[in-house]
This record gives sequence, C-alpha cells and structure tokens, in this order.
Amino acid sequence: MTSRPRLGHIVYSNCAPPHARLLLAPRPDDPELVSGTPARLNRLLAEGAVDCAPSSSIEYARHADRYRLVPDLAIAARGPVHSVVLVSRVPPTRLHDRVVALPTASATSIVLLKILCRLAWGDARPRFLGFRQRQQDPFAPPIAADAALFIGDTALRPGFCPPAAHRVDLSQAWWEATGLPFVFALWQTTLTGAAAAALVRTLEESRAWGEAHRAELAAYLAPKVGVPAEALLPYWAGLSYRFGPEEREGLATFYRLAAEVGEAPGVPAWRWAV
Repeated sequence: MTSRPRLGHIVYSNCAPPHARLLLAPRPDDPELVSGTPARLNRLLAEGAVDCAPSSSIEYARHADRYRLVPDLAIAARGPVHSVVLVSRVPPTRLHDRVVALPTASATSIVLLKILCRLAWGDARPRFLGFRQRQQDPFAPPIAADAALFIGDTALRPGFCPPAAHRVDLSQAWWEATGLPFVFALWQTTLTGAAAAALVRTLEESRAWGEAHRAELAAYLAPKVGVPAEALLPYWAGLSYRFGPEEREGLATFYRLAAEVGEAPGVPAWRWAV
C-alpha cells in the first residue's frame, strides 16, 4: 500500500460535496483520489487497488465480509434524485418482455430498476441489454430499446431529451412505494485501526468543508461535468450525505427486496470502520 490511502472518487457530481475539500483545497497528506464510475470503483475496491470508495450500496450486501463502512456517510435521497432516470416509450407497467437498456457503469440503480419492475410495475420481466452510456444511443439499432436507464450527470445536462414519452425518477418511485430514503452509495473500506480512523476524520472534515463552500464547489465542477452551477446547487440540496437510522432502514428494505429478485443474499450486519 502507498504511504497515503487510496480513495475512490465517483466521476459524477453527486460525489463531489463529501470530497469537496480534497478536490478544492488539497493537502500533502490527503488520500490519493482515484476516479471512476461506480462499477469501476466497485472493481478497484474488490481488487485492492483502492483502500476506500463510495461504492455502490448493493456491493455491501454482496460482500459485507470484505468491507467496513465509514459511519454516517452515504449518498442518499428522499424522493426525486434527478440523476437516475428511466426513459421509456411505454408506461413502466407495460415493460414486460420489452427491451430495456442498462448502463454498464451502474450497479445499484440496475438492481433498483429490477425491484421496481417486479414489485411496483405489475411483475414486469423486461429483456435487459447493456449499453455504454457515453458512446451508444440505446434507442437506435442494434439495441433498439423500448426503454433505457440513464445515470449520473448525463441525466442532469441541459438538452437531455431522449426520444421517449415517459420518464421515471427511480428514487421518487422508490419513495412512493416505500416511504423510505434510497441509499445509492456507501463509503466502504478495507482499512482498520488507526488508518481507518484517520480516513474517517478526513472524510468528516471534507464533508463539513463542502457544506460551507457549495457555491465555490459548483463553480469549480460545472465545466468539468457539463452541468450548470445553478443546477448543481439544488441537485445537491436534494441529496443526503448521511447514513442515519432512516437511511439504514431504507437500505435494509432495499437489501431484502434485492434478495427477493435474486440480486443479493440478504440483509448483512452493519460493520463499521471505527
């Protein structure tokens, strides 16, 4: 391991507030940031190429024996999230046996979509195909999907207007179905002891710094992600970066439902880094 811990950083704007100080006011002893999509960071954490990452929440259900959680730190939403959107030519209740394109960069949002199809949209069983979100139009051949899931800043950018009549914010659909927050990511780590405690302190301090410098962070990030600063501020305001009792209840419910659709073994115990 390097002298500094290696910290995964999601390339989407939703990860920026907790890492704000690390991005805008870095120090020599800060963790080394390693950027990637959620799916890539999941893989890097599993391979030991990073020591901690805001990994997809479904990863913890699948590999709780490998990781510990940074306490009270998550990416969650109560109601609409705006950056996890199903765009469909037909109502979601008519997706049975239709082609639904899934972004290869996603993990948790794909499981959430499968849960909603089965439990909220009439036990729909679509045919799922993968697509590379930045490189492919899922509605054009060869995929020619009836619906597609879009995640991250793509769904926030001005002009995002795929040729389909129906849009479903998956976080809002979850909220309507359960009345609980949805947790998209958890900071998961393989560090223990003093190294874990030091990293937790750094993350807590960086999150607090970000809360006090949101406008500065938005101005810095806007040209990098292609989303106007005036759109980033309300987007972040709609997210929660805490993992409190309600978020834990929402995530446990997600894990139980994920197990019902064959995407997780069950609800693991919370194992904390400190």
